[in-house]
Amino acid sequence: MESMGKKKARPRRSFTPEFKAEIVELCRRGDRSVGQVAKDFDLAETAVRGWVRQAEIDADERDGLTSSEREELAALRRENRRLREDVDILKRATAFFATETR
Repeated sequence: MESMGKKKARPRRSFTPEFKAEIVELCRRGDRSVGQVAKDFDLAETAVRGWVRQAEIDADERDGLTSSEREELAALRRENRRLREDVDILKRATAFFATETR
């Protein structure tokens, strides 16, 4: 009864930037709606809308973080996480050696 009405989750797929660009171009032409393009290529409509939105941001047609800015932000967050872990390890090591020398 619980699964009634729920769709089975499909496995996560990845697409090349070239494929995404082609899909965005099809949507921008205007002869088919985003929903129709998504249906024709068996894609999630929300994913296609996200690709179109990101293409508009990259083309400076809409406010938001460009793809390169998103990549830089992700890299900085990874580096920040690693540095926090390093500091935490050093704090624990300092505490360990401080108790040993007493």
